[in-house]
Amino acid sequence: MDGKVYEVSRVLDPDGHDSLDAASIARSIAYHLQCSLGRLPEAATDHDFYKAVALAVRDRLQQRWAATTRTYLRNDVRIACYLSAEYLLGPHLGNNLANLGIESATREALRDFDRDLDALLDQEEEPGLGNGGLGRLAACYLDSAASLERPMVGYGLRYEFGIFDQEIRDGWQAEVTDKWLRRGNPWEIAKPEVTYRVGWGGRTEHYRDGEGRHRVRWMPDRVVAGTAYDTPIQGHRVNTCHTLRLWSASAVESFDFQAFNTGDYYAAVDEKVRSENVSKVLYPNDEPEAGKRLRLAQQYFFVSCSLQDLFALLRLAGEPPERFADRYAVQMNDTHPSLAVAELMRLLLDEHGFEWEPAWDLVVRSMGYTNHTLLPEALETWPLGLLAELLPRHVEIIYEINARFLAEVRARRPGDEALVARVSLFAESGGRSVRMANLATVGSHAINGVAALHTDLLKSSVLRDFYDLWPGRFSNKTNGVTPRRFLALANPGLRDLVTSVVGDGWIGDMARLRALEPYADDAGFRRRWREVRRANKQRLAAQVLRTTGVAIEPDWMYDVQVKRIHEYKRQHLNALHVVDLYRRLKREPGRDVPPRVFLFGGKAAPGYFMAKRIIKLVTSLADTINADPAVNGRLRVVFLPNFNVQSAQAVYAAADLSEQVSTAGKEASGTGNMKFMMNGALTIGTLDGANVEIREEAGAENFFLFGLTVAEVERLRRTGYRPRDVVESSPRLRACLELIGDGTFSRGDREVFRPLVENLIGSDPFLVLADFESYVACQERVAEAWADTERWTRMSILNTARSGKFSSDRAVREYCDEIWGVSRTPVAIT
Repeated sequence: MDGKVYEVSRVLDPDGHDSLDAASIARSIAYHLQCSLGRLPEAATDHDFYKAVALAVRDRLQQRWAATTRTYLRNDVRIACYLSAEYLLGPHLGNNLANLGIESATREALRDFDRDLDALLDQEEEPGLGNGGLGRLAACYLDSAASLERPMVGYGLRYEFGIFDQEIRDGWQAEVTDKWLRRGNPWEIAKPEVTYRVGWGGRTEHYRDGEGRHRVRWMPDRVVAGTAYDTPIQGHRVNTCHTLRLWSASAVESFDFQAFNTGDYYAAVDEKVRSENVSKVLYPNDEPEAGKRLRLAQQYFFVSCSLQDLFALLRLAGEPPERFADRYAVQMNDTHPSLAVAELMRLLLDEHGFEWEPAWDLVVRSMGYTNHTLLPEALETWPLGLLAELLPRHVEIIYEINARFLAEVRARRPGDEALVARVSLFAESGGRSVRMANLATVGSHAINGVAALHTDLLKSSVLRDFYDLWPGRFSNKTNGVTPRRFLALANPGLRDLVTSVVGDGWIGDMARLRALEPYADDAGFRRRWREVRRANKQRLAAQVLRTTGVAIEPDWMYDVQVKRIHEYKRQHLNALHVVDLYRRLKREPGRDVPPRVFLFGGKAAPGYFMAKRIIKLVTSLADTINADPAVNGRLRVVFLPNFNVQSAQAVYAAADLSEQVSTAGKEASGTGNMKFMMNGALTIGTLDGANVEIREEAGAENFFLFGLTVAEVERLRRTGYRPRDVVESSPRLRACLELIGDGTFSRGDREVFRPLVENLIGSDPFLVLADFESYVACQERVAEAWADTERWTRMSILNTARSGKFSSDRAVREYCDEIWGVSRTPVAIT
């Protein structure tokens, strides 16, 4: 989306590098092997062939990208601009082949070289640009916008090192550097000519311009350069190909020749090293002061580059800055990009000469804010001193925003200084700080939650005061996931089975899956459904054996909980149920317990003490149970290390039971729950996040519900929760905690799990013990349903059939129609 627009329709090699037939693809592969990679086919490795295929596919994306960019520049269309600190994209090759419709042609082309496409797909390094649901949601929305032909561009950071790779050593999580770029990234295109300067530190100077107007000049004491790296995002079976533009930091002057000449060789490259640190790693540890500074620098760096880029594109389209809000809908994905409010004001005031009122009008009309958390501690704040040191001009602007906003509040609610203190952009307690969620809310015309329950709780708790002031700004946009990757690509057997009875239109319109419902009563179709699922489980079993050494049986129930490890997600509640089953099987060897594999996966934040203890507990359960012949014929436990998008695809396709057991009122939405549902897994869960809507869609009879509701959680906390009393009233729970504490699962070590057990008995902040009996009773209902194969299969089919609401296509369509004002804009290739 940059540079001069040329009148070209066939810019690629005339030998057909934009054609989609097998012969043309084969020629492109050979061309790139020799000319791009310098390899002869007979000497090339699988990774060489992967890169050649990727480049051949990228060629075919570029014609569509050029046509899309030209269409948007030449027409008066509004574009959604998605600002996200994370993009958990997953591997590109399989997804792009599917979206272009050339998987079969590429397989045929590779036969000319005696190569197998599946082996090449395994060569792709997953981009490490995200940590969980936030980044995966952003990636799904890019896919859906392109597939729906709704104009969008994504902006983020090109982290050199992404989220860490996870290894399990002696049962503990070990973090290993994620060197995802070590062998290059064939999908991105560096744009060194698209570079912007970003400053921080220094001072401001107030002056009068030639017309006597008050102006401010920011004179930073340090400047870095942000360079664009573009990744094409192809829509499904359409010509639309969007851009994910990621920013990489570098020094404006990378080599100090004077320092080098005087013999100070380290100083000669010091600025280069310091500047590049800005985009070095995803989420640096922000406990130490240096980590906080770096994370703040990252957030400002990427929003500044992105907003400067939008003004440059506006100039390229021949539009004045006054048209900013007419051409762009800027969506902040959580609070990480919330400095965009102040930065857009700075650019309008200081760089484009606007007066305050018209500048603020453009900001509010263009900005939207998606909130992703109900945890007060996760609502980002920055110490005022740090912000003033790094971004002095922005602090001045935030002060002015706050003064004008609080004047409005006082005018509407005279005398209510408690309200003023609550909604202020500045927190006064515990050292002055800037509340980034408040800044994002005040600077946006639209604020949304990501599930119906989450949005209701936002309105009644976290952002209640703002909702009372501006009820019309709030709406719900329940999350969704792309069916292209998480069903069609992840589960080809189920894709083909579904398509055989309802056609392939469901891939672009998930509502059509409702046509599956009558087949739930067809015995022949149920048999074919089970055959597909068993094949998926065999594939996952092979993956588990390869990565963990644990053998699991495809005919057992696969009970799965894969997600970020956090106390509120309650992996330890699941673990307590495992301990209870183990204890009962040891006491009653003849007990009728359906064979079950408990499969866990997910990463804990490196500094999160309790989460890492939970991983250790799960791996210790696995070591004990899997080695015990008295129980391992009916019970096994697996911790799948380094859970990511690629491994997730096999897990979602094979799971029988989806564990969605967070404390009611804590999970904003969840997206893993949706992926499991699409693939036919049944859910055991609380009424939390999107579970509420999943149960509504699937039907209460096809969902295993347990646990306290939000109202019951609040009542319990209000009246005084005493977890020790819960333990005393439940002999079964007490026995489970004693087994964990007495060293049964830790080779006699009574200390390793002491902090975990004491935390549960002493405070139990996420009500694990309060929900234990309800959870175990619900698991008994799960076992009963599993024993009835035909009933379980019917429930599985209906979950898939009724999952259409949870497509990201639906979510993006709602954003476009109700918040962004972004219309469908088809792209033609001439």
